[in-house]
Amino acid sequence: MPNDPAGQRDRGNPEAPDASETGGKRPAARRGSLLQRVLAVPALPAAPVYGALLSYLVYHPPRRPHHKHPAKDFGLPVEELWVRLPGGRRKLHIWLCRGGTDRVVVVGHGIGLSKSASLAQAAFLHEAGYTVALFDHRNHGLSDSDKAFWGLSERHTDDVVAVVDTLRAMPEYAEARYAVYGFSFSTFPSLYLLKRAGCPVEAIVCDSGPALELLPLFQNFLRAKGLPVPPPLRHRPSWPVLTAVFSRLGTAMLQAEWPPPATDAYLRTPVLILAGEEDSIIPVESARALAARYPGAEFEVLPGTEHLQGMKTDPEHYRGTVLAFLKRALGG
Repeated sequence: MPNDPAGQRDRGNPEAPDASETGGKRPAARRGSLLQRVLAVPALPAAPVYGALLSYLVYHPPRRPHHKHPAKDFGLPVEELWVRLPGGRRKLHIWLCRGGTDRVVVVGHGIGLSKSASLAQAAFLHEAGYTVALFDHRNHGLSDSDKAFWGLSERHTDDVVAVVDTLRAMPEYAEARYAVYGFSFSTFPSLYLLKRAGCPVEAIVCDSGPALELLPLFQNFLRAKGLPVPPPLRHRPSWPVLTAVFSRLGTAMLQAEWPPPATDAYLRTPVLILAGEEDSIIPVESARALAARYPGAEFEVLPGTEHLQGMKTDPEHYRGTVLAFLKRALGG
């Protein structure tokens, strides 16, 4: 689901003014808030329309260019590949960083971001001897667009499976053991792929997600300003209508059976879920409740950490936790 929005500044309170917008002057903030509250009443008819628009925009965000490169910024060996999706029309873009041929990690990214956001994790994985394949989900980075608005859970799961299947088709990686590494939004399809027949991976790592319930995540995402909302719509009576439409329609567009049932591959596949203690989008307890459903799941709380900030808050602990888990799960 969500990525790491810039708006952590007013978490938990959609009506709190931003000090950077008021120059730190409390009276100005009050005047601005009063005006926005007044405008929220005539803005009410626009709230459901804007909520529906945001539910589409969250899965089809504006493209962000890759802000870092594996070779230039991290010294990683890299090959660029294209992977065809089911149906043969659309393709995903991959950075393949070759390491050992016995262990492969397929790495995703948060929503609205691209695979360049996951390069720090790719670097320590490659240093530890893994082959790492970073990919852009559809509608992100360099991968193709997909305007569909329904059945999105299966479509994004198709992205992950297509990358794994493409690598397994390479002779050098045919016998490798595979892990998928998801971040926020991509933790959901990463875990969902265990529903697929044959279970294409041996382990899963999830950073900042997933969570037991979906509806609150959409509301938290808007509170954290993960998507642009005009100020009048961030106040009553418009705000409750907007968030209700956004969260319900955004959840419905997934058409997912969530949480996945604790059967088959969910009973035997090792899963590591990393949860930030201060995550304002995916609360610790919701992530912990999900992990408790699956016998093979390990749960690790990252102290003092916000959404997707584990590598910045305590990089040594973060790296050590992930590498120790992968060693247990994949061997080597």
